[in-house]
Amino acid sequence: MAMTPAELVKADHEHLIHPLHHPIDNAEPIVYVRGRGAVVTDATGRDYLDGLAGLWNVNVGHGRAELAEAAAEQIKEIAYFSAYTGSSNVPAITLASRLVGLAPNFAAVFFTSGGAESNESAFKTARFYWKAQGKPNKTKVIARTNAYHGVTLQAMSATGMGAYWKMFEPRVPGFVHIPTCYPYRQVDQKPGESAGQAAARLLDEAIVHEGPDTVAAFIAEPIHGGGGVLYPDDDYFKAVRAVCDKHEVLFIADEVITGFCRTGRWFAMSHWNVKPDIMSFAKGVTSGYLPLGGIMVSKAIKDTMDNVKPEDRWMHAYTYSGHPTCCAVALRNLDIMERERLWENAAKMGDRLHAGLKSAFGNHPHVGDIRGGKGLLAAVEFVEDKATKANFGADKKLANRLMAEMAKRGVMTRVRPSPGVHPNVGDCLFFSPPLVVTEAEVDRLVSVAAESTKAVMGV
Repeated sequence: MAMTPAELVKADHEHLIHPLHHPIDNAEPIVYVRGRGAVVTDATGRDYLDGLAGLWNVNVGHGRAELAEAAAEQIKEIAYFSAYTGSSNVPAITLASRLVGLAPNFAAVFFTSGGAESNESAFKTARFYWKAQGKPNKTKVIARTNAYHGVTLQAMSATGMGAYWKMFEPRVPGFVHIPTCYPYRQVDQKPGESAGQAAARLLDEAIVHEGPDTVAAFIAEPIHGGGGVLYPDDDYFKAVRAVCDKHEVLFIADEVITGFCRTGRWFAMSHWNVKPDIMSFAKGVTSGYLPLGGIMVSKAIKDTMDNVKPEDRWMHAYTYSGHPTCCAVALRNLDIMERERLWENAAKMGDRLHAGLKSAFGNHPHVGDIRGGKGLLAAVEFVEDKATKANFGADKKLANRLMAEMAKRGVMTRVRPSPGVHPNVGDCLFFSPPLVVTEAEVDRLVSVAAESTKAVMGV
């Protein structure tokens, strides 16, 4: 017999370990049982507007029977077989070719099961490339504060948020963090410099300090996700590319969140016409319907992989790399995006969302920054004092209270709580709904956020 909602919660408490697990955050979990479009339904029958597309990933929306059919069709033929050297399958070959067509700066694709695996693969590939080039000391990776690249041990070491490190240190050696491009709170900015120029200069200085002959790669999200939805200045990534070229450092673009039409384009780096050497992806490639991720690499890297001696081969692998069923679902997911031109709706609804947030919060006495403008990826940052940009104390739990208040009103999203220390990110409220979201649903996201803010803060 099926469990009742109460029995499900009891079994959850006793037997399920959650991501970022602690019972204090899971006293009354919402058990989701159904999703359609931008709406999800819990075990009691209550509907919620999904303000974060699951976990930044359900790009084509919930309940797409077409994707279930694609999985079923493939499973009936061959659900899985190894894709190790000497074996292959039609969906993996087809998907790799199609992705290279969507991102013509790249030559080849390696598939993983998710974003952290993708970044692990990128870091190892950077090391491999430089060893093959006769520069074995180029092993370090420069990452940024407020970055999120996953929480496997190496990916966690690249992630630039200390809360993820505390109970798992020591971190993997060789990861160096520098300030990100954060126009609202840019640090070490010299007179006349834009935030982008300052952040790129800090990268240059870090490479010089570490020694260019020791640095393999620089990794960056085009727009930060969990670290605060931080938008860079438009001059930043062009300057980053120039710094990387100057010092022979590979540039890894982490497009796990920003890829697959999220920012109104297939991939976010195209907004600045900048070409990375490696691009990691996941999430939107299947819209979360099955686990899949990967890296795309430049022709120079692919040629290097193909031309080393057999005994120096790229000895990196995952059991589920190129999983036929996952790749079949990804292909159908791309069909939906292309057929419905979801990049266009992402851009249009993103403009509406950003304008709505500016109208609702632009004059709020405790809103320091409103970020958005590139597709359906936006945030509101709250501060205690607008003049000094001082954050609310962590003990006030402002962001979590806002999230809970929105849930009471039937909107689910995520937040980043302030650590209570300037110049770190303040309390942030995130917006990243499915790309099929409607005008009415966008307007509801904004109105519920405004109502919840007033309920929590009194203004």
